[in-house]
Amino acid sequence: MQHNVLEYLETTVNLKPDKTAYANETVSLTFREVYNRARAVGTFLVREELYKQPVIVFMRKHPDTITAFYGIVYSGNYYVPLDEEMPKERIQLILERLNPKAVICDDATRNLVPVRKESHIFLYEDLIKTSIDKEGLDAVREKAIDTDPVYIVFTSGSTGIPKGVIACHRSVIDYIESLSTVLKFSETTIFGNQTPLYVDACLKELYPTLKFGATTYLIPKSLFRFPVKLVEFLNQYNINTICWVVSALTMISAFDTFEKLIPKTLHTIAFGSEVFPIKQFNLWKEALPEARFFNLYGPTEATGMSCYFYVNREFGPEEVMPIGKPFPNTEILLLDEQNQVPAHGNPGEICIRGTSLTLGYYGDFAKTQEVFTQNPFNQIYPELIYRTGDLGKYNDRGELMFISRKDNQIKHMGHRIELGEIEHAANNIEGIKSACCLFDDVKKKILLFYVGALTAREIIAGLKDKLPRYMLPNVIENLAEMPLTPNGKINRVLLREQYRKGTILPM
Repeated sequence: MQHNVLEYLETTVNLKPDKTAYANETVSLTFREVYNRARAVGTFLVREELYKQPVIVFMRKHPDTITAFYGIVYSGNYYVPLDEEMPKERIQLILERLNPKAVICDDATRNLVPVRKESHIFLYEDLIKTSIDKEGLDAVREKAIDTDPVYIVFTSGSTGIPKGVIACHRSVIDYIESLSTVLKFSETTIFGNQTPLYVDACLKELYPTLKFGATTYLIPKSLFRFPVKLVEFLNQYNINTICWVVSALTMISAFDTFEKLIPKTLHTIAFGSEVFPIKQFNLWKEALPEARFFNLYGPTEATGMSCYFYVNREFGPEEVMPIGKPFPNTEILLLDEQNQVPAHGNPGEICIRGTSLTLGYYGDFAKTQEVFTQNPFNQIYPELIYRTGDLGKYNDRGELMFISRKDNQIKHMGHRIELGEIEHAANNIEGIKSACCLFDDVKKKILLFYVGALTAREIIAGLKDKLPRYMLPNVIENLAEMPLTPNGKINRVLLREQYRKGTILPM
């Protein structure tokens, strides 16, 4: 039975030592190089007498960064990825929360690390020169168990303070095994990584690469502003599998890229984080009719994705794609406000049960206990579920449908409204490339922001056929481009702030 994520690497390095594991457009690392460099980093940290500590990795997006992650795990510590593109204030808040004793950086980031007297800053290029101490690393492994932490990923907190989600070996292994079974990864898989390395979404590529002896290419962030060049990159490196956020996919389809170029080697496309507008999905399906498409859903607090839907039928422009069913070894509970199962077709909060649940939030037992709660249907022994804060319901086929965030439900003109329904309707209007709906709770107005060539009058005319009058937006703003978070989701917080300050950048 597997207890440690590094067992994936240790098996594969014996089978495929010289195969490329991780690469970008200029550098590639074989499994042998990843193994040796990770063990050198691990040895260095063991000699520094660091154990079960958060170790910051503040490096550019690079194959070396991944190797640093594994080196930290070898030392019995857990990695915390940061990146120079993160806001300085956020980095400072994370460092204050963790008070780390060690920070690993590279030549590009060594002068960007906020100096803290408690922290020692180490250069990755120096660490990998360390002579490997096999006995020291073996001693660490002998003490390790599968509930030891692997990493901390920081997500946004409602109070403005980032929340550090701690994942352990057991939850990561459970997730990778389930995901690999559903998406059918293999040694021939060539991943094209889109997400930053400081978000949990990159797990979909990092650990399956180790498990199967596959290959992951880190795609330059700059290419996601140039759709044709992005597809050229996919074709150049024969990338056949991508697990991207929806906005990255629609950036290609919405700008007529497929009329110029097709990603000819792609056969597996997984997407998540936001609702995929059917209009855009159908463009992908038309361009790649033989490819397999998967809609994924899940929170960071459950390690990664918890549900999947293999797209095996046609969808009309007014339909919403299901999130399907739970991964193996995972159960989804829908709970109403009385902690009961709602009648079929009625909404409830999506709650998750299973091994994939993380350990909770770093240094915040109160917040952890607020959302990691006892299963209300088990009165016999302690059993945790994670309350996602998302609303869902089952359709007539028994498939789980995502409705919205609980906090994305508003009361307007005496009616309870799902902002996601307005957003979905807008995204299906011909000529709109991207849309985002928010609510001004001070002025009590529904706000719609969009990218496209239509006028506000044309949008209202299109929405009148789809929505009741009380759901029509009160304010409509045309944007030159939709602001995105570093991991590719629509940046709703920034949009709200710009609207309040009157600094929205119009078309």
